[in-house]
Amino acid sequence: MTQVLLTHNAMVSGFVDSLQEPRTPYMSPKRLSQALGVKMANLAQLTGVHRNTLRNPSSERLQGRLREMVKVISAATELTGNVDKAIYWYRNEPITDYGHRTAAELVADGHV
Repeated sequence: MTQVLLTHNAMVSGFVDSLQEPRTPYMSPKRLSQALGVKMANLAQLTGVHRNTLRNPSSERLQGRLREMVKVISAATELTGNVDKAIYWYRNEPITDYGHRTAAELVADGHV
């Protein structure tokens, strides 16, 4: 069990590290959009912020929304055992108990 937890932590940590805006303490909207396989305009919709806000990675509102997305992907990674599968689930899998909405849709609406 401890080895599984360490593997999960390493996967998620590597994923989060890959999102860092160079030479800043912020997550990069561009890097997250690439990881999710979406255009920046779609990332604005998924985060619930105006597309111009994505140009300012230091925006607290933006960073808060990016953290919410990463939290859900991290939890999904624990269940799936793989970041890529977790991202796929996050974007595509309808959740029956939430009106068949995806996790991405729920996060975009502020339901974390």
